[in-house]
Amino acid sequence: MSPFWRIVLGILVMAFGILMVFKSETLLEWFGENDWAEEKLGAGQSRFFYKLLGLLVAFIGIFIMTNIISDIFGGFAQLFIR
Repeated sequence: MSPFWRIVLGILVMAFGILMVFKSETLLEWFGENDWAEEKLGAGQSRFFYKLLGLLVAFIGIFIMTNIISDIFGGFAQLFIR
C-alpha cells in the first residue's frame, strides 16, 4: 500500500476509534449491554468496555499509519510458517 493511502486509512481508523470513545453512550443504545463486560468487569461497565474497544481501534489506526501493523502481522505469521 502506498504511504499516502496508508496514512489516510490510518487516520480514518483512528478517528473511528476516537469517535467510539466519545460516543460510548450511543454505542450502548445501539448494541445494548455487553454480557461479558457486565459479568467480568461488574455491573454498568459496558460503557467502559466500549471505551476500551475504541481505544484499541484508535491504536490500530496509529499502527496502520506508521506501518507497524505489517511488522505485527509478519511476526504473527512467523509463528505458523517455518
